[in-house]
Amino acid sequence: MKYLIACLGNIGAEYADTRHNIGFMVGDYLCKDLSGKFETTRLAQLALLKYKSRSLVVIKPTTYMNLSGKAVQYWLRQEQIPVENLLVVVDDIALPTATLRLKLKGGDAGHNGLEHIINTLGTNQFSRLRFGIGDDFPKGRQVDYVLGNWSRQELEIIEPKILVASEMIKSFATIGAERTMTAYNNK
Repeated sequence: MKYLIACLGNIGAEYADTRHNIGFMVGDYLCKDLSGKFETTRLAQLALLKYKSRSLVVIKPTTYMNLSGKAVQYWLRQEQIPVENLLVVVDDIALPTATLRLKLKGGDAGHNGLEHIINTLGTNQFSRLRFGIGDDFPKGRQVDYVLGNWSRQELEIIEPKILVASEMIKSFATIGAERTMTAYNNK
C-alpha cells in the first residue's frame, strides 16, 4: 500500500519557523523518525519512507502554499496513488494551538492551500490532518499571524504535538482514517 502525505508550508528561510509551516515541521519530524531524507525534485521536496510494509511518499511542496494543488496532483499521478490514500497536513486557525484533528473530507475553511488542492483535484474527498495554530490576532491581521514565528511558549506546546501528528500519520497508513480518528481526535 502506498500513501501520499502532503505536508503544506512555504519554502524559504523567512518562512521556516512560522505557524503556516507547521505541515513542513511535521513532515520533517516524520522523515527523521523513519530515518528518511528529503530531496528536492519536481514541485516538491520528496522523501520515500517505509513503515510497517507501507510506502509513504512524503512531499513538502515547493510551489508555495497557495499553489499546493500542483504538487499534490503531480505526485498522486506520478506514484499512482488513489486520492483516498492522500493525507494533507495543514495548519488551521479554527483550532486552538496544538489541537490535532483528522478529518475525512470537507471544504477549505478559508485555507488557500486546501482550496487550491480541492480545485486542482476536482474533489474534497481526501483526508486532512489539521494542526491548530489558534486565532490570537487582531481583526485584519490574519496574514501577519499565520506568517509569524512561533513564540517560545507556543513551541513548548506544539513540539510534543508534532510527535503525535507523526504517530497519527503512521496510524492513518496502517489502520485507516476512521480508526485513527477514533484513537486520536478529541484527545
